[in-house]
Amino acid sequence: MIVMSIDAKLVKKLRDKTSAGMMDCKKALVESEGDFEKAVDHLRKSGIAKAEKKGIRETKDGLVHSYIHAGGRLGVLLEINCETDFVAKTEGFSDLAHNLSMQIAATNPLAIDREYVSESILKREKDIYIEQAKSSGKPDDIIEKMVNGRLNKFYQENCLMEQVFIKDPDKRVQDLVTESIATLGENISISRYIRFAIGEINSNNGQL
Repeated sequence: MIVMSIDAKLVKKLRDKTSAGMMDCKKALVESEGDFEKAVDHLRKSGIAKAEKKGIRETKDGLVHSYIHAGGRLGVLLEINCETDFVAKTEGFSDLAHNLSMQIAATNPLAIDREYVSESILKREKDIYIEQAKSSGKPDDIIEKMVNGRLNKFYQENCLMEQVFIKDPDKRVQDLVTESIATLGENISISRYIRFAIGEINSNNGQL
C-alpha cells in the first residue's frame, strides 16, 4: 500500500478549521487523497472534529472507578471527569473508565501526559540519552535529533495518553478518549489515578 505525502501546511490548515488533532487531520487528508473539503467532511462524519472542540469545556462531574485485577494483588483507583451527571452514569463512560484502569494496571504509566512528568525524572532520562548519543561520535545536530527521538519514545511508553491501547495496537489511549468524547457528546478528562500492587512501594499516581 502506497501512502501519499501530505503537505504539513495543509494539515495545519485543516487543524485550524476543525480543531481536530494533527494525526487525525493527516489521516483524513490521506483518506481523502488530499482533497481539503472531503477531509473536513470526513472528520465531521467521524465526530472527531466535534470531539476536539469539546475539549475546551469544563469537566466538573464524573466518577471514581476502581479496578481489581484477578487474584487481588493489583488494583487501580481512577478519577475520570465529564460535564454532567447524566453522562457520568452511562455505560459508555463506565466502559471507558474500566478500559483506562486496565491500561494503568497493565502498563504502570508514570504520568497522565507529558506535562505531569516530573522535572527530575525528565532530566535523568535526558542526561542518559545525551551520554548515549555522544558515545556514537555523531555531530551535535544529529545528537540532538537522537535525544529528541528517544525522549519521544519515553513519553509514548510512560505517559498514559500517549501509550498504545492494550486492547487495540492501532490506537493510542488519547484516541480512545477522543472517540468517547465524540460518542458521548461531552468533554472528558482524566484527573488522577493511583496504582497499588502487592510488594511495590512506589506505585505511580499519575500526578508526579
